[in-house]
Amino acid sequence: MTPPHSAPPPATETPSPDRPIVSSAHLVSEKSPELSEFEFGLIIAAHAFNRWLIRCMGAAGVKDMTPTDVLVLHHINHRRTPKRLSDIAFVLNIEDAHVVSYSVRKLQGMGLVCGAKRGKEVFYATTDEGHALCLRYRAVREACLMPGFSGTADENRRLAEVARTLRQLSGRYDQAARAATAY
Repeated sequence: MTPPHSAPPPATETPSPDRPIVSSAHLVSEKSPELSEFEFGLIIAAHAFNRWLIRCMGAAGVKDMTPTDVLVLHHINHRRTPKRLSDIAFVLNIEDAHVVSYSVRKLQGMGLVCGAKRGKEVFYATTDEGHALCLRYRAVREACLMPGFSGTADENRRLAEVARTLRQLSGRYDQAARAATAY
């Protein structure tokens, strides 16, 4: 016998404030329906953010970068201090070091990043061209993204709280991912 399930609301139905908006109703837990609503928000926000990364970098002058390439470039440029592959992967929470290695090689080929060997380790830094690209990206970000924000103390406090919540939830999802591996 197939367990009963509820069909999603028709596309024309307006969601009520007490009905969460979710992408997979079959995953909603009675313990926290809000978690499924959060996950849906995270999915659409992640796609919008990745689109933004690519298009902002394109407007800054480089069109053939992936979201990971953009994030790796910005982290390598962070504080203009050289970084090891393992440190880049750790900070960006990228489990597969090969993903970071591929992006770094691509960025090196574009002349945006260079590597220097220190003992057995290679440290990566942005070239002058890579640093200049990051500054152009910042200018596009200021012109296109920042006008949508008020900059008020209240808005900034809310953004800081969302950031803290996302970091906390990333830890829970990482812990659940480790548990699922052994499940």
